[in-house]
Amino acid sequence: QIDLQESGGGTVQAGGSLKISCEGSGRPFSNYALGWFRQEPGKGREFLARITWSGDSARYADSVRGRFTISRDNSKRMVYLEMKNLKPEDTAVYYCAADGAGGLIGTRWTDFLSWGQGTQVTVSS
Repeated sequence: QIDLQESGGGTVQAGGSLKISCEGSGRPFSNYALGWFRQEPGKGREFLARITWSGDSARYADSVRGRFTISRDNSKRMVYLEMKNLKPEDTAVYYCAADGAGGLIGTRWTDFLSWGQGTQVTVSS
């Protein structure tokens, strides 16, 4: 399995922007499709975005399409989530995840086999 570590979370005002990052280590990074999820206290993990192993294609949840952008740099073993026009309801712990299937299929948390420990994003009103 690949090991993942998120960074870059914090507090931002509503309408602001934030870019969070995730670094992979261990197994070859480009073997995996990568995704971002978030979780609020007492709720399940919500799919946000997924990017192919090569980075040439991505898919998004309706709730974030047009506001969030996923990208990756395989040479740096990094995946990013750029978030714009943030809303208080975007407040959650954000997780990156890796799927050994490298395409775009799979948006359930059970489709992903490796997870980071999460980074808190808080959007104040």
